[in-house]
Amino acid sequence: MKRYIILTLYLFCACTLRPAHTPDYLYTRKNTHKKWRGFNLLEKFSKEYSNSHFREKDFQLIHELGFNFVRLPMDYRVWIKNGDWNQFDESVFADLDQVIEWGHTYAIHICINFHRAPGFTVNVPAEPTSLWTDSNTQTVAARHWAYFAKRYKHISNEHLSFNLLNEPKGVDEATHHFVIQKLVDAIRAEDPTRLIIVDGRRWGSLPNHSLKTLGVAQSTRGYAPSSVTHYKASWVKNAEHKFLPVWPIPRTTQYLYGPSKSDKQNPMYITLDVPHDTRLRFRLGKVSQNSHLIVRLNNTVIWQKHLPQSAYDPHLKEVSQDLKWGTKHYVYNQDYTLSIPTGHHTLRFENTEGDWLTLTELGFHSNSYHQEYTIKLASTWNHAQSPMYITCSTQSCTLKTERLFDQQWLWDTTIVPWLELEREGIGIMVLEWGAHHHTPHDVTLRWMADVLKNYHNADWGWALWNFRGAFGILDSGRSDVTYVKFKGHQLDQKMLELLQQY
Repeated sequence: MKRYIILTLYLFCACTLRPAHTPDYLYTRKNTHKKWRGFNLLEKFSKEYSNSHFREKDFQLIHELGFNFVRLPMDYRVWIKNGDWNQFDESVFADLDQVIEWGHTYAIHICINFHRAPGFTVNVPAEPTSLWTDSNTQTVAARHWAYFAKRYKHISNEHLSFNLLNEPKGVDEATHHFVIQKLVDAIRAEDPTRLIIVDGRRWGSLPNHSLKTLGVAQSTRGYAPSSVTHYKASWVKNAEHKFLPVWPIPRTTQYLYGPSKSDKQNPMYITLDVPHDTRLRFRLGKVSQNSHLIVRLNNTVIWQKHLPQSAYDPHLKEVSQDLKWGTKHYVYNQDYTLSIPTGHHTLRFENTEGDWLTLTELGFHSNSYHQEYTIKLASTWNHAQSPMYITCSTQSCTLKTERLFDQQWLWDTTIVPWLELEREGIGIMVLEWGAHHHTPHDVTLRWMADVLKNYHNADWGWALWNFRGAFGILDSGRSDVTYVKFKGHQLDQKMLELLQQY
């Protein structure tokens, strides 16, 4: 244990990751060059979709633009021979050797990541075995990391680190610890002082406090909220494509709690101004056990319904059993429409019986609007309702709330959960973050500014996903950006300047 504590102190003083007890002089403003800021390069990201040689030009440009970090998310299948995970292809490693040389040449730290490891991936196709449960697969994955450790033992931590597995999901803390320890032990056997960074669980968002005994740093992600960062992302299952992202986001919640959750129960209030008779559409999502939904317009009940009315309710789509709590959930996903007269009104939605229900959408439409004004209510559990203020013109409507999903919300949800780990002496870095190119550029920049302010305040390094491509500053393919021609690329100058501030 003493060996690992000493090792951890040494590593975190030697690199850009900051534990709580790192000497302050290493992180004064005049020493900001010690921080890692950079990008992911995807040349060996996927055997099927992205498997080519890395480009020296990328390293030249990253250095020229003032950044000092590159993460290489890689697919292990690109460095094995003929699909045999026990045979390594030396030609691939010659390419990686060259990358590490470029890192030295251009003063860029290289972080090697197994985005797909034997028995592990968050992509498709799935692996035939599971790294979490199969001991032989664990042995093979450890052998792969041991090979990297032995090959690059002579490279200092200033220039090279290992990031073990990309964004593990669906694994409990104990199993995660068990497998990570196997991989760490394999690396330490070849290279006792290698800097190792471990992604948090739940797609990198949840720290694993039990790993502090292993002398490793940890990494989180910057993809919250996904409605902003992954708008129209083709690879995200059930991605929301209907609602154009905004930032900051008016804070709403789907949940209307009943008397059985009296500490959370409060109505949904909407102050509404409409210049014409308007149709209000609301979508009833799911009901837990039973409820009684009442809608009032200026204190007059205009709609109410006991839910479910019976097992034969014609609007009921599905009944499911919550195994954890032993309760029934009734799925409706049903739209109901009410008429709202011209004028200033107060709408009140209230659940007066039972457990909880969800209202997932609100829609406002009149003959004068070109299309319905639709509000998707956030699926945030345990949040109080925030009053909504909706003002409609002859063209459309606008929504305001007293509370927002904003920089403070990002701090509370994406930074605070990691601060305790940092206080325990564990270095933290953000190895991926960014917003997909279908998100409006102005929204992206506002969101990125808040994210970067938080990383600056937390004193964390970061790597944007990616350098070239849909999340990057070069050749991102955004339709609403006036690009600057830059050495054979289309440069997003505004995004670059924002990154350079931090």
